[in-house]
Parts: sequence; structure tokens; C-alpha cells
Amino acid sequence: MATDTLDRRAGRNQPPASRTDNPAVNFVPRKKKSKRKTSDWVLLGAAIVVGIAIAVPFYLIIINSFKSPADYATGGPLQWPTALNFDGIVNFWNRVNFPQKLWNSFFISGLVAIFAVVVSVLNAYAIGIGRVRGRTWIVVLFLLANVLPQEALLYPLYFMFKQVGLYDNVWSVIIIFTVIQSAFGTYLLSSVYGTFPKEILEAASLDGASRWQILWRVIVPISRPTLAVILIFFFIWTWNEFLIPLTFLVSNANQTVPVAIAVLQGDRLMDVTTTSASALLGLIPTLVFFLIFQRTLTRGITAGAVK
Repeated sequence: MATDTLDRRAGRNQPPASRTDNPAVNFVPRKKKSKRKTSDWVLLGAAIVVGIAIAVPFYLIIINSFKSPADYATGGPLQWPTALNFDGIVNFWNRVNFPQKLWNSFFISGLVAIFAVVVSVLNAYAIGIGRVRGRTWIVVLFLLANVLPQEALLYPLYFMFKQVGLYDNVWSVIIIFTVIQSAFGTYLLSSVYGTFPKEILEAASLDGASRWQILWRVIVPISRPTLAVILIFFFIWTWNEFLIPLTFLVSNANQTVPVAIAVLQGDRLMDVTTTSASALLGLIPTLVFFLIFQRTLTRGITAGAVK
């Protein structure tokens, strides 16, 4: 009796068996791969259809840009060119002085992107971190400024720039788009800066940093991915603008690429191949710009998803 009691106590004091001692007990079955649902296949099919619908116009532009007028008349818009012909590209390049229009678009879009980002950062710093009074209503006003159509701004802006002598000047368009783009940038950054950790700001303030130093040495470096995304979007949006540059840049020397394409098509009768070549030349700069900064754009979009 005493022997059985001792054996049971000894068994209780023994350490439990490790997981490797009994692999049959420790076996965990693998989860089966989940099968695709019907909704997944529907979304995939819809994405493919949308991708094809987007790619078809680019395909038509490319193949018709390198056709001769006779080749287009014979085979139509869908047939591949029988031989590469660069007459359409050369004709458009020479008619509109394309290098000058390209420089105008780069100059306006680049300065607008830089100025709009700087103004957006300053405004958002005052609204989001400075905690000015009426912060919510100020943000709502910036939001309404983005909803206002450009057609409603044409006459007041035309009258104003006529009075100050900036009509038919690239700086009029730069000022207009800087204000328009910075309204959206202020609305976006003010919400981002409103959630900025106060501990970091208090630590910088205790170290003796002024408000200006906190902005440029703390806030701007941390929010650099977001600012890079906004800069890229501002450049592309300004590059593709048509109505305001058409209204305020009437002389041939100040026109941008989209305006030059539209004005030439309305002023002279062009064949389809030259029109396709003009669209191709207007598309290539923005496409190259997007490909160069694609990695920056991807990092900026995904930066807020990882803490």
C-alpha cells in the first residue's frame, strides 16, 4: 500500500513529456487552401474587362501614329501598319514647336507642384497642429473650394489678371493652380497632421526647438512619403489641365501641350495619323514621369498602412 502511494507521488512529480516525445499527439493538420468564391471570379473578370477597355485606346494611338495616311485609308484604324512611318510625328513636332510647348508644361506643372505642396504644409501645420479656432469650418471651406467648378472661376480670374497685367502670362496659370491644388493638399494634410503624436512635438519643444524647426525638422521628414505622393499627383493633374490654360494662355509661345493639340486640330485640318501622333507625344512625358516615380508613389501610399 505504501509502495503504491509512493509510486503515484513519484509519477506526479515527473516532468511532462516534451512535444517531440509523442509526434502523433502533437500533429496539427494543415489547413486546406480556400477555394475561390464566385464573387472573386466575377471581380477578376471585371478587372480584366476594365483593363482591356483602358488599353484599347492606347493601342489605337500607338499603331495609328506610325501609319501613313494612305496606309490608314487602306487598312483602317485597327490594322497594323505595313511599314513604320514617322511623318505624323514629324509634322506635329514642327507645326506646334513641340519642344517649346513641352517646356511650358514642365515649367508650369513643376512650379505648381512645388508651390502647392509648400502652401499645403504651412496651412495644414497651422490647422492640424496649431489648433486654430474654427478648425472644422476652415477645413470645410477648403473642401468646398475643391468642389467649385472651374467654369465659375473663369470670369472673375480673367478680370483680375487683366487688371494686374498677368493675362496671357504663364504666371497667371501657376498662381491659379497653386491655389486650387493647395486647397486639396490642405484638406488632406490637415487631417493627417491632426493625428500627429503629441509626444514627439512635446519632446522637440523640450529640446529647445522652435515651431519653425519642429515643422521642417520633425513633421516634414516624417510625412515625406505623403508629401511625395501629393507632389506627383499635383504635377500630373496640372499637366492634364485644359480649360484654364486655354483661356489664359492665348499666345502660341505660352501654350501647353494639351492646348497646342486642341488649337492645332481646330485651326488646321489634320489627318488621323498626325492626330494620333499628337496624342502619343502628349502622353509620353506623363507616362515617363509616372514610371520614374512609381516606386516613390507606391511607398507613399503604403507608408500609412504599416506602423
